[in-house]
Amino acid sequence: MTTFVDRVVLHLQAGDGGHGCVSIHREKFKPFGGPDGGNGGHGGSVSLVVDPQVHTLLDFHFRPHVKAPNGKGGAGSHRDGANGEDLVLTVPNGTVVQTLDGTVLADMVGAGTTFEVARGGRGGRGNAALANARRRAPGFAELGEPGDKLDVVLELKSVADVGLVGFPSAGKSSLISVISAAKPKIADYPFTTLVPNLGVVRVDNHTFTVADVPGLIPGAASGKGLGLEFLRHIERCAVLVHVIDTATLELGRDPLADIDTIEAELNQYGGLADRPRLVALNKIDVPDGRTLAEMVRPDLEARGFRVFEISTATREGLKELTYAMAELVEAARAATPIVEPTRIVIRPTAVDDAGFTIEAEADGSYTVRGTRPERWVRQTNFDNDEAVGYLADRLARLGVEEKLAKAGAEPGDLVRIGEREFDWQPTLYAGVDFVPGVRGTDQRLEEKSARPSAAERLAARKARRQRPADEIDADETDDVE
Repeated sequence: MTTFVDRVVLHLQAGDGGHGCVSIHREKFKPFGGPDGGNGGHGGSVSLVVDPQVHTLLDFHFRPHVKAPNGKGGAGSHRDGANGEDLVLTVPNGTVVQTLDGTVLADMVGAGTTFEVARGGRGGRGNAALANARRRAPGFAELGEPGDKLDVVLELKSVADVGLVGFPSAGKSSLISVISAAKPKIADYPFTTLVPNLGVVRVDNHTFTVADVPGLIPGAASGKGLGLEFLRHIERCAVLVHVIDTATLELGRDPLADIDTIEAELNQYGGLADRPRLVALNKIDVPDGRTLAEMVRPDLEARGFRVFEISTATREGLKELTYAMAELVEAARAATPIVEPTRIVIRPTAVDDAGFTIEAEADGSYTVRGTRPERWVRQTNFDNDEAVGYLADRLARLGVEEKLAKAGAEPGDLVRIGEREFDWQPTLYAGVDFVPGVRGTDQRLEEKSARPSAAERLAARKARRQRPADEIDADETDDVE
């Protein structure tokens, strides 16, 4: 069974951030020492890095589920939680990272190339970090933000300069074995090669790599045989070499027909029309093969191909073929622009950018979209009234309340932020002049009771005790008479 895997689906989950801690410092003779809750640690991220020593995606085939550690929660005495350890996964050179629908996220070429595919969640702040001049002892802390959770497809596309294409048993594996140090499996039956083989060829001062692509057959581009699985490995090749079997005994097979069939599959696959081609007529050590090669050579040259008659058994013609490969590879490298280092582009936020948008939905509700509002909602503990009030204050200071009113929202309308839904009550949150009371509560969220408050009852008693002014004037008149 082959151990080469070039396409896997990874189920990734970054670590969640740790929750912040709610704690009040207590010490003898110090009944109130202030808040001392620590912050939660950040969750671990998942990154991919190119390692030249890795040549297959086999490890991910057996372990497709990857989860980074979560951040630890904060503790009292200003103790912050530990951060989750980041996971670094090594992948082969030429790995393409894409979503399930085919959107390319990263094309990883070059040793050391790194891509953070799943980011860990932020840790929540403890009540010590949330304290300010007005809220000196918060009775709440932020929750840890959940880490990214997604499925990605890793697809390996071999990075080679020259790709050998041809029918099964045409001699591609034999050719790569004699011009390089590669030792692929060679046998006298079709589809001996089940995985692409890479070999390094050195000609004078030129060094290039050659990929032996498994045999193609008619219909390969549409999924027949092994072609669809391995055609992707020639996408990065600068030169294509047709390896033709001139000594085949199959009926209906001849060099011209073989080239037409392979070219049709390459055209159907797409993206390879601009690659220069060479034709290697193999097995001329067989008398019938040499005769056939001499017969079809003029026709192939008339089509514009550079033709080389070779024998992998006697190594006849290999020197000329390898020099021609090196010449085309060097020409392709010279035509390729020099890759410049990635430039860091800083894009400052626009002056009028509020950081969020409000969309009116067809059902009369409103959706608030933005990085900060959505993160604040995820980090809010909705079982704590003081935390909810703090969230409302932050949204009001950001301008969400004002923009909702301008968008036409009325009190009681449904407002969505992230995965939460609210009934909008703009008069409930003043934000600026509010002074918190008992820790963990918020008077603005309390339901109004039908029973009068103590202040209202006191005012009523004073009103009853005070005599009306007209009664006092009447008493004074009676005394004068």
